[in-house]
Amino acid sequence: MRAIVAERAGGPEVLELREAPVPEPAAGQLLVETAATGVNFIETYQRSGAYRVSFPFTPGAEASGRVVAVGEGVEGFAVGELITTAEARATYAERFAVRAERAVHVPDGIAADTAAALPLQGLTAHYLAVSAAQPQPGDTVLVHAGAGGVGLLLTQLLVRRGVRVVTTASTPEKRELSRGAGADEVIDYGGFAERVRELTGGEGVAVVYDGVGRQTFDGSLQALRVRGELVLFGAASGPVPPFDLQRLNAGGSLSVTRPSMGHFLRTPEERAGRYRELFEAIADGGLDVRIGARFPLAEAAEAHTALESRATTGKVILEP
Repeated sequence: MRAIVAERAGGPEVLELREAPVPEPAAGQLLVETAATGVNFIETYQRSGAYRVSFPFTPGAEASGRVVAVGEGVEGFAVGELITTAEARATYAERFAVRAERAVHVPDGIAADTAAALPLQGLTAHYLAVSAAQPQPGDTVLVHAGAGGVGLLLTQLLVRRGVRVVTTASTPEKRELSRGAGADEVIDYGGFAERVRELTGGEGVAVVYDGVGRQTFDGSLQALRVRGELVLFGAASGPVPPFDLQRLNAGGSLSVTRPSMGHFLRTPEERAGRYRELFEAIADGGLDVRIGARFPLAEAAEAHTALESRATTGKVILEP
């Protein structure tokens, strides 16, 4: 089979298409023929060396595809079924293995590319909307990068729950996409904290969802109302430097949390429940999963370049 392999840490150019052995499904695993693979920022951090991995390295944790073999002890899955996951390894390949409990069946009517584009960003948006913070109907929240993959899904899930959403976006095209997802107001990054206070009558927002990090963190704190919550879930602009916790008191008894998806998928029931709500929202038309760019597997380097340049909107996928 063909797979993307990086022999060393570096820029996108280290991602090369190679012949690789087909993985054997161990006990408890499925072997899956890849239909589409999700491309995510974490893979750019792994490829660059910002996150430590062992080389040679094949990126990827998210993909959809058809089961081609079932390992010993696996129940509930059969050859030919369409599954998806955000918790596999080495999915930048024509086939991949995944533990059965970390895969889910894709309901009829949901296409394989949508199923590949949904898991990581969809599960992230879901736990952000309902678990990491719990804004109530009528609350106003701020979502940074409203036209990104998580931003578009998170906006839709929050609006579905009766929350007023303000987003940031950097271009007219991205602002239009964010409005299409249901954002009440879409603003520039420049002076966003002051603009948010204007939009809330000086009060500030109940929650800021910040996946940008270094460049927006201070303004995100300033945009919060008394007892507001800052949910820091990414660092697209770099990590947030250490800061004085006394700032939380001075800002109005604020809270900051740094969630991670794995901590919100701790049981099979929790994983299944989140996927079920996402699939139901797609089926009833309440959630649109936007695929903003598609690349052949051989062009994984170009996909990373596009993602890191923030030239994309929605989800980036690879197709064999």
